[in-house]
Amino acid sequence: MAQWTSAIGPAQLARQLQAQQPRPVGAGLRKPPAYRALADGIRLLVLEGRVPAAARLPAERELAVALSVSRTTVAAAYEALRGEGFLESRRGAGSWTAVPAGHPLPGRGLEPLPPESLGSMIDLGCAALPAPEPWLTRGVQGALEELPPYAHTHGDYPAGLPALRQMLADRYTARGIPTMPEQIMVTTGAMGAMDAICHLFAGRGERIAVESPSYANILQLMREAGARLVPIAMAEGLTGWDLPRWRQVLRDAAPRLAYVVADFHNPTGALADEDQRRQLVDAARSAGTVLVVDETMSELWLDGDLAMPRPVCTFDPAGATVLTVGSASKAFWAGMRIGWVRAAPDIIRSLVAARAYADLGTPVLEQLAVNWLMATGGWERAVELRRAQARDNRDALVTAVRRELPDWEFHVPRGGLTLWVRTGGLSGSRLAEVGERVGVRVPSGPRFGVDGAFEGYVRLPFTVGGPVAEEAAVRLAAAARLVETGGGSGGAEPPRTFVA
Repeated sequence: MAQWTSAIGPAQLARQLQAQQPRPVGAGLRKPPAYRALADGIRLLVLEGRVPAAARLPAERELAVALSVSRTTVAAAYEALRGEGFLESRRGAGSWTAVPAGHPLPGRGLEPLPPESLGSMIDLGCAALPAPEPWLTRGVQGALEELPPYAHTHGDYPAGLPALRQMLADRYTARGIPTMPEQIMVTTGAMGAMDAICHLFAGRGERIAVESPSYANILQLMREAGARLVPIAMAEGLTGWDLPRWRQVLRDAAPRLAYVVADFHNPTGALADEDQRRQLVDAARSAGTVLVVDETMSELWLDGDLAMPRPVCTFDPAGATVLTVGSASKAFWAGMRIGWVRAAPDIIRSLVAARAYADLGTPVLEQLAVNWLMATGGWERAVELRRAQARDNRDALVTAVRRELPDWEFHVPRGGLTLWVRTGGLSGSRLAEVGERVGVRVPSGPRFGVDGAFEGYVRLPFTVGGPVAEEAAVRLAAAARLVETGGGSGGAEPPRTFVA
């Protein structure tokens, strides 16, 4: 019986491998043979989770043709991977990826580190901050006081608690977009909202247009739903979307869905201006594409003089073309798994009906906590704390990276939680691999692209500040030196414990 659970085609694997930058060769060292470079490339894809464990690899002859190398080179690379425990084979069943004993199973998204690892590892993988106390505690206490009437019911509210739906509708109305509670569905985080939307609108094989780069976890959710991703490059720097390109792709590819982050884009930090928003809605409407707008970063402007553009749904207030996704996870706390969708009432009804076969509803206590915070002004005060913390962290991280890694290039965003960094010609994948060994966890650029794009980038979130940000930059610089000298494949000094 075959031991593989998925398969990767030769063309797809070739694209991912060819996008990788060659490993630098230190002074006095010889260039590795072709089979070794190929084995290292596949091993790196497995360690990053971009090729999952138990994925069937192409036959040797197929991959050789796709890479324009000899079959002997591929056979030798596969043999090396088998010897290292990264490949298993069985006659008649093919070869599939594996993870050797002692290696943690790599995630395909951006999972946070377990708490027990935080003493020796600086985690720059997850763009999330600690809870803004005392407001988390006060919100939960307020929710407990309001819980008794709900405890006498069945507790299932597939569309969300009526009080929270009304609260969210009122907040949109206050922003200038008249909204009824029938246009709101409360979900289990923004990921729950996106999962419901993808299942309703984008069945297996449907096209979804996405920014390139885009949020890694959403890209992976779409892949696992069977979608065909159509990447559209972001404009240079922080200037947002390339609208002529968006119009062309929406017209020619006719994707069923398009997913965008208009407010402090994850990972680049770009903020789309109002004219770009209007044009994109018009282009989506003309193409018959449903535009999903991720607003999870919309409240995280960090510079006081910044005038925020109107929400994208301003240009489609009925919600027939624009589906808006919001969440408490970025603006408040990732542990508060409350998200929502704003759309036309008939779309909301369809989402609610489809949800009955998924999670039925979102926890009542957490909905009550968010509603209490929004009703009492606690939400605004908590978000102010969040902005101040993110602003200080951003400034500390920018200063530290510029000092320790002056060749790295980036634009400083005016909001959000992420810095998108060009790594001076180094492989982001190898930096991520070596960084774990020197005590800093950082996601590589290809996690945010399609088929290996952005190998020369990493994403740095504003989740640490002060001495921790300085130490993170020092460790990144140590990882960069190892990669530059070709020392990334050997052992590295274990990370020292760092207590913030």
